[in-house]
Amino acid sequence: MLLAISADNTNVKFALFDGDDIVGEWRQHTSAHRTADEHAVWLTQLFDLNGFALGAVTDTVIASVVPQALFNLRRLCSHYLRADPLVLGDEETKYGVEIHATPPVGADRICNTVGAGKLYPGQAAVIVDFGTATTFDVVDGAGDYRGGVIAPGINLSLEALHNATAQLPRIVVARPDKVIGTDTVACMHSGVFWGYVGLIEGIVHRICDEFGAPMKILATGGLAPVFEDATDVIEAIVPDITQVGLREIYRRSRGV
Repeated sequence: MLLAISADNTNVKFALFDGDDIVGEWRQHTSAHRTADEHAVWLTQLFDLNGFALGAVTDTVIASVVPQALFNLRRLCSHYLRADPLVLGDEETKYGVEIHATPPVGADRICNTVGAGKLYPGQAAVIVDFGTATTFDVVDGAGDYRGGVIAPGINLSLEALHNATAQLPRIVVARPDKVIGTDTVACMHSGVFWGYVGLIEGIVHRICDEFGAPMKILATGGLAPVFEDATDVIEAIVPDITQVGLREIYRRSRGV
């Protein structure tokens, strides 16, 4: 089995593949201070709860945008799983796509690109990823990366709003019943939620106009389902597109 590990600025996601199927998926908060021993204890417990053993893992691959977390994730794989990882960005990495952008491009965005090409071959696409940042990645019909857009993430914006003002509380993202709020919290919910709907629709429309060809609009990331029914721009929620891309990069790089 292949354990695919994707570390972003908010969470580290672990996906266990049996062939093409994800048979287990877990996440923990990203911390540069978490040791390989702590990773191993946590993962052992989750494997056991789901009927797996660490010894079932034969291969590992890591994509990380948090360099400080990489050392201990490598050690988790090599020491506890006895499977030296392929780390995206290492010399042996073969993406199998052209990157038409000035490097560096985040490993998660390349995974999304490869995942889109694998799941929707021959289709140009925009992948909207609701992560710490909200990113828009543009993939052409050949599956190559053409560039994109990076905007502040929703929770990041909420934190900035709370921290930079004296009287605005910390809130969670939720769809409000009405656009026009009649109290402070309702106004904040409306501004954040509908503001991001406007951002998504505006940027996607501009990308499609500039690209000049039909595109499939995909969404991923933890908050993607919150916006699924709020706009008809998003055609499909693909929660595992990053992990699918990571698995495919592993196969291309290792020739399996």
